[in-house]
Amino acid sequence: MPAPAPTTAPADDPALLRVEGPIATITLNRPAAFNSIDLSIAKKLEQLGLEVEANGDVRVLVIEGTGRAFSAGGDLQTIGAAAAADTIAPVVGELLKHYHAFIETVRRMPKIVLSSVHGSAAGAGMGLAFVTDLCIAADDARFTPAYAKIGVSPDGGSTVGMVGTVGVRRALQIFLAEDSFSAQQALDWGLVAKIVPAVELKAATRQFAERLAQNPPAAISGTKSLVYQACVTPTKQQLDAEEAKIIDAMNTDEFRAAVKKFTSKSK
Repeated sequence: MPAPAPTTAPADDPALLRVEGPIATITLNRPAAFNSIDLSIAKKLEQLGLEVEANGDVRVLVIEGTGRAFSAGGDLQTIGAAAAADTIAPVVGELLKHYHAFIETVRRMPKIVLSSVHGSAAGAGMGLAFVTDLCIAADDARFTPAYAKIGVSPDGGSTVGMVGTVGVRRALQIFLAEDSFSAQQALDWGLVAKIVPAVELKAATRQFAERLAQNPPAAISGTKSLVYQACVTPTKQQLDAEEAKIIDAMNTDEFRAAVKKFTSKSK
């Protein structure tokens, strides 16, 4: 195996890129905040996604998280401050502009994108886990919709990645009736391709990525584009709808009260 290429950013950047032959890895790198999505990580992901898309040698992109969680979703400290200041539309709009641009790149790039999930994947973090082409999960992974309880609708590609897999009725159950669900449930519903013991996740992810990278680029790009053309709603249109709906929901008193309660517990 060739020596790992250096990362394209300092080790304290909110997201890191490593390229090893035909496999690129983007690591969410805000462990103290459970890799929650704020503007800094959204911008970095947009940048790194475009770098991977432009790299003709890469056939597979792995997305992983550092620390104890894959991603806790949107950064509620940032969003809660915007709610208190009545600046939801500009703040969340700017964050989702960059984050959704990254999601578009993930779905568009002619490469297989594989999420490697451990610990918690909540809200937009759950959306990221399942908007990728395939997902491998540790047996201790938990997926938490986290939207309805704070009075908002899904974002971060959640409906883009999940509805076509599980169907409308299951999607409504997940978003409105499930507090959380296990890796085994996600496997049963077709959202996860493989479950492995937590201690084996990194090695199993690498092995899975290497298997996927054996496919010729034309097979990867052609298959991916054909599969996603089957979707009724274009990704950009769906992402725009997610942004509009979540901003509307975040401008309610119910959301402000819920996020204030959450952030006060975390201090």
